[in-house]
Amino acid sequence: RARLKARQGVKTVGLAEVDVVNPETGESVKRDGVSLGEVVLRGGCVTVGYFKDKEATRRCISDNGWFYTGDIGVMHADGYVEIKDRSKDVIISGGENICSAEVESVLYSITAVNEAAVVARPDMFWGEIPCAFVSLKRDLELTKKPTEKEIIEYCRARLPRYMVPRKVVFSEELPKTSTGKIQKYLLREFAKSVS
Repeated sequence: RARLKARQGVKTVGLAEVDVVNPETGESVKRDGVSLGEVVLRGGCVTVGYFKDKEATRRCISDNGWFYTGDIGVMHADGYVEIKDRSKDVIISGGENICSAEVESVLYSITAVNEAAVVARPDMFWGEIPCAFVSLKRDLELTKKPTEKEIIEYCRARLPRYMVPRKVVFSEELPKTSTGKIQKYLLREFAKSVS
C-alpha cells in the first residue's frame, strides 16, 4: 500500500502532459516502473520560463515545450510517475545511477539514526562513490552507538553492493537551510576532503 501511495501522477485539470524521459535524447523511458529518467511537464499551467533569466529558461525548457523538472523518476505501466530523487543528487558510480534517497531510506531505518544524507564523493576508479553523513539520536547515551563499519554492514545487507556507502561521516547535526532542508551542496564539498 505504501509503495502505491508513493507514486504520483493522478491527472489534474489543466496539466496537459507528464512524462519521464532520457535527459540526453528526450525520448520516453520504458513504462516499467524501473527505467529511470527525468520528469518533464508540458501544458498550460507550466511556466513559460524564469523571470529575466533566459539562460536558466533555455536549460530547463526544451524547444518543443517540455519543462525539465530536475526530478529523477520512473513511469509505471498504469501511467503513474514515481519520483526517486533530484537529478543533482544522483550518484553515478561505475556507470550505475544511484538514487541517494534510496540509500538514505535504508539509513533512516537504523534506529539510532536521526538524520542522514548521501552524496557523491569523487573516486579515481569509479568516478563517484556514495558517502553518507549521519547524525545519531541524542537519547542513545545508554545504548551502544553504531560504528561506521556496522552502518556499512547494515546497508550491505539491504542494498546492492554498488549502492552501499564506502564512507560514513558522523556529525552532531547536518547543515540545513532556514527551512530545515539538508544542504547537500555543502556535504558534497566536504566529501571531497574526507579520506
